Amino acid sequence: MFAPEDPRLFGLPPGVDFPAALVAGLEARLAGASPEAMARVEVIVNTRRMARRLREIFDAGPARLLPRIRLVTDLGEVADLAHVPPAAPPLRRRLELVQLIAALIEREPGVAPRDALYDLADSLADLMDEMGAEGVAPATVMGLDVSDQSGHWQRALRFLKIAETYIGQADVPPDAGSRQRDVIARTVSRWQAAPPDHPVIVAGSTGSRGATAMLMQAVARLPQGAVVLPGFDFTLPDAVWAGMDEGPRPEEDHPQYRFRPLMTALGLAPGDVARWHDMPEPNAARNRLVSLALRPAPVTDQWLSDGPGLGELSPAAEGVTLLEAPGQREEAAAIALRLRQAAENGQRAALITPDRTLTRQVSAALARWGIMPDDSAGQPLPLSPPGRFLRLVAGLFEGRLTAGALLALLKHPLTHSGADRNRHLLFTRELELYLRREGVPYPEPRRLSAFAEARSLDGLTGWAAWLADTACGRDAPGPRPLSERVRAHLHLAEALAAGPDRPGAGGLWDRDAGRKARAVMDELAAEADRAGHIDAHDYSRLLSSVLGREEVHDAEEAHPHIRIWGTLEARVQGAELLILGSLNEGAWPEPVAPDPWLNRTMRQRAGLLSPERGIGLAAHDFQQAVGAQEVWLTRSVKDEGAQTVPSRWLNRLTNLMNGLPRQGGDAALAAMRARGEHWLALAARLDEAPPAAPAHRPSPRPPADARPARLSVTEIQKLIRDPYAIYARHVLRLRPLDPLDRPPDALLRGIVAHSVLERFVRDRVDAPERTTEAELLSVAREVLRDAVPWASTRTFWLARLARVAPWFVGTEATRRARARAVAFEARGAAEITDLGFTLSSRADRIDRGEDGALWLYDYKTGTPPSAKEQAAFDKQLLLTAAMAERGAFEALGPAPVAGAAFVGLGAKPEEVAAPLDAEPPAEVWAHLRDLVALFQDPGKGFTSRHAVKSERMDGEYDHLARFGEWDDADDPLPEDLA
Repeated sequence: MFAPEDPRLFGLPPGVDFPAALVAGLEARLAGASPEAMARVEVIVNTRRMARRLREIFDAGPARLLPRIRLVTDLGEVADLAHVPPAAPPLRRRLELVQLIAALIEREPGVAPRDALYDLADSLADLMDEMGAEGVAPATVMGLDVSDQSGHWQRALRFLKIAETYIGQADVPPDAGSRQRDVIARTVSRWQAAPPDHPVIVAGSTGSRGATAMLMQAVARLPQGAVVLPGFDFTLPDAVWAGMDEGPRPEEDHPQYRFRPLMTALGLAPGDVARWHDMPEPNAARNRLVSLALRPAPVTDQWLSDGPGLGELSPAAEGVTLLEAPGQREEAAAIALRLRQAAENGQRAALITPDRTLTRQVSAALARWGIMPDDSAGQPLPLSPPGRFLRLVAGLFEGRLTAGALLALLKHPLTHSGADRNRHLLFTRELELYLRREGVPYPEPRRLSAFAEARSLDGLTGWAAWLADTACGRDAPGPRPLSERVRAHLHLAEALAAGPDRPGAGGLWDRDAGRKARAVMDELAAEADRAGHIDAHDYSRLLSSVLGREEVHDAEEAHPHIRIWGTLEARVQGAELLILGSLNEGAWPEPVAPDPWLNRTMRQRAGLLSPERGIGLAAHDFQQAVGAQEVWLTRSVKDEGAQTVPSRWLNRLTNLMNGLPRQGGDAALAAMRARGEHWLALAARLDEAPPAAPAHRPSPRPPADARPARLSVTEIQKLIRDPYAIYARHVLRLRPLDPLDRPPDALLRGIVAHSVLERFVRDRVDAPERTTEAELLSVAREVLRDAVPWASTRTFWLARLARVAPWFVGTEATRRARARAVAFEARGAAEITDLGFTLSSRADRIDRGEDGALWLYDYKTGTPPSAKEQAAFDKQLLLTAAMAERGAFEALGPAPVAGAAFVGLGAKPEEVAAPLDAEPPAEVWAHLRDLVALFQDPGKGFTSRHAVKSERMDGEYDHLARFGEWDDADDPLPEDLA
């Protein structure tokens, strides 16, 4: 197949469809050969996606024998290397490292925080992998001269000693990197002793890893071996190649640098690299322009000397769109619109970006048209339905079950995913309303039982019992063996997924995501004995991390022509349209990850990979992709309000074009931007909405028979200040949805204070000697213990009660001297018969004097209303007094009211009397009758925010009234309702 020269290094220029050109080159070299000649060819590639693409090209026809396509990682599967021990599972090694690092932190707490345990284990495992793949012994790293960094180095050495000891254990299987290097070394040795008589080709790799570079060098020297390089720049001058590894620091961030060490090792010059196939570049002029723009920084002065040699630049910019969007949302919308056009036209298109936020936004935008792109990254397993479900179940072990956690679990599509799920959803809805209404922060079996008993729904009792048995009381935050935790986790997850009295695991392990989740959990269970004890919080973190290493692909529903690729996948793919997204610094290229162990100089001395290696590979990906037939270069000018910096490669390209006006560079760049502006304008029109007139201030006028016939005394204030709220609650019958995990707010504090004072006064009516501060605080502790589940809130509220206790006890003596407490939380109702209206009340406390007169008290944890406010708006006590004189409280009968007061328990405790002299009960009742009659008139509207206390007052139904589209100065618009 090849001439006898040695070695053989081929390349394909940027922009060429690498797999298609590779196959075309094979066909050209084997033209006229026997059919079995192709079957004797062995092609070694570095990714499964590349192997799959090659098979797709061959499968497209004509019918023929196929070459043997293998992955670099599969070289150890041949019979001759069967004795090489398999690599240790990454999870096993990670768990063992976690134990070793945890022991170190226990011995030396100052060396690292325990919260960093798993991150340190991951980072140390990655370093060990890299050392194995690059053939760097632990002794080499341990022996580095670090006299100028002794402080950090001494801490790092403690962890590196763990790695050295771990690697040196005889019974520990090799890691994946060490095994791969060993396999390649054995393969190379075998080939040197007995070279294969069939063609061997390594294709698509840049040789950036040491083990792979070793393989490429060996294959290039085989009698029938060859290496085919992707995206090789044939136009780069020899002087630039020669300068890449000169000076104190190599130009590793240059896109072509990776090929320089390979050529040097093979004794080849850039001119010795031959074209694998004469498939034309989509745009040779653009490749020359990009090559010049990406020259190493020390020689960018060559722009001036070599730039004029590029000629007219409009051909190079043909087919290039530069889209600079105001933000990432607009960038994603424009990209999605172009991909939609490609889908409609049958054009193969791909978005290439390392920015997963952009890919999610583009996928969401495409979903509006029913287009699901084939995303090479897939969906992270923790974000898939089984992943989320398993994480929710693991959270049950961390602490007491909250209402929010329970409902999140019950609403998950995999919970009770067997039969009768519709009934499960019905019961879940009823339970949520109950938990919100009752303000239950921690659902317990007794509360679930009470919930079921209060409702006559068939099957609810059994469902509530199942829920209490499975979900409640699972908190076990302390350390336990990992194997025990995994077993308990799986058992509970399957029980919740199956439903009550159902075998199996429902749909938990179904489909690709379920099968992958099951495989991960099985591996975790198999390796759990390698770990020690672990608490519930650490187990949840471990589970998320283990699941996070897997991804789920659902290619069955994906569009055949629309793809999303990461930069790795894009290296060996081809499409008619390539969109390079998120071309901003920090996104593409991504920032260099911090290394907690070794800095740049130490890595260079040890022979490990340079931090700039990743930037060089990203630059090569950019150069390869930008050479395609049609290219979009997109970026967002701002990200979350912050100004962004264009990617260094895009910046170089635009600067070079702007600096060559005589060749039309500035005009070509302007045309590129104009094409981008066109698509941004189209995308903006997608979200355009016709202007809508703002809503008017509502004042609905329902029919008389639909108006409320019963209100409480506290709602009268609402009727005066915000009639629309009464309309929404009593006519529309809308209730605000209570918060799920209700915080310890003012409402709960008021309920608690009422309970404390009621119990304190009621139980000491006949024992005045027990009316002391100590007794009051004792009652407060009991009530807080039963009603407030938050320890910190109990402490805080008890302190507030302690501050007002002396004042309350002192004034209580005065109240006792006037009258005797006879009713607590007394309910009453009085009718206005001719209007068919009933007023209800619940009095906090009613005392009766020796003369039979009544004294009314209402407790307030906030500031009590003043006498003027009571006369005009807050008529609660005045109306309660009027009701009492009319016998509304049956147990007390009609009686005169001698006095009424608000007992304020705020920061400044005070007793504010109701103005009974200025507002006698008879007059108050007459005014009430007039008010009710007014609002029973069909011509009277329920105006929103009629007389609010302040403009900042938020009403419960302001959003329904669309307050904000109008303000309190606008006139109401009456609306008659049928």
